[in-house]
Amino acid sequence: MKEQRSKHRILILGASGFIGNAIYKELCSYFNTFGTYNTARREFEENHQFFQYNVEEDDVFEILEAIRPTIIISALRGDFSAQVIAHNHLAEYIIATDARLFFISSANVFDAYSQFPSYELDKTLSHSIYGHFKIKIENMLMRLPKKQVAILRLPMVFGTQSPRIKEIKQHLHDKTPIEVFPNLIMNVTTDSKITQQIHYLINRNKYGIFHLGSTDLVHHDEFTAEIISSIGLYNPVFKQVYTTNSDRYLAVLPKENLLPKHLRIVSKQILTELEV
Repeated sequence: MKEQRSKHRILILGASGFIGNAIYKELCSYFNTFGTYNTARREFEENHQFFQYNVEEDDVFEILEAIRPTIIISALRGDFSAQVIAHNHLAEYIIATDARLFFISSANVFDAYSQFPSYELDKTLSHSIYGHFKIKIENMLMRLPKKQVAILRLPMVFGTQSPRIKEIKQHLHDKTPIEVFPNLIMNVTTDSKITQQIHYLINRNKYGIFHLGSTDLVHHDEFTAEIISSIGLYNPVFKQVYTTNSDRYLAVLPKENLLPKHLRIVSKQILTELEV
């Protein structure tokens, strides 16, 4: 098994971001793993596995030529138009090689559908600029040889170092209102669970569309209150935001491509992870 695993050269685009860096840390002990960073930081500059890459200014071909990855994981952030061009170039590389691409997508590809949760084969439709952008790249990648592409749709991601948890803690510290959406029904996950799931998908040569969220649903306001209880004794101030009069769903549930039981997650596990 080790022999087979070590042959992979993995490139993580956006490896300095919250999710990209978690993936890098999960995979670097098992594979020859490289990453890109945008803003100069000593920890990345001194790591010879990291390349500086600005999606708006640099051509991704240069990094592909230097690394010749067999697996690319796209966790890029930044200018949407520049990302579309970069993914066009990634698609050309995929066609020219036997490399595989894992694209981190979002539940927002379904944000125009509010009455039901969404499953892997449901038609995408979005009212948001962000959702439109993710759909554009998904559609581009779906035209590639199907065994070379995995689309990973994520719901809200939490974790001890996640931007969402940091923001909640900052509000608690400053005693400022925390926005909650009482009508929003969603599913959730953690960075640690996503990285385990991606590791499994790589090892098993999986392809297709995967919904990497919890198998249960939560209300945004209730879950936020439970998170705060998990991280300490606080009296939070909530600002309730109603975007609609009725419940709306933004949830990506797995149905077609179910992962093994030990790789699935329920919302309670996230609360346990956040307890201090």
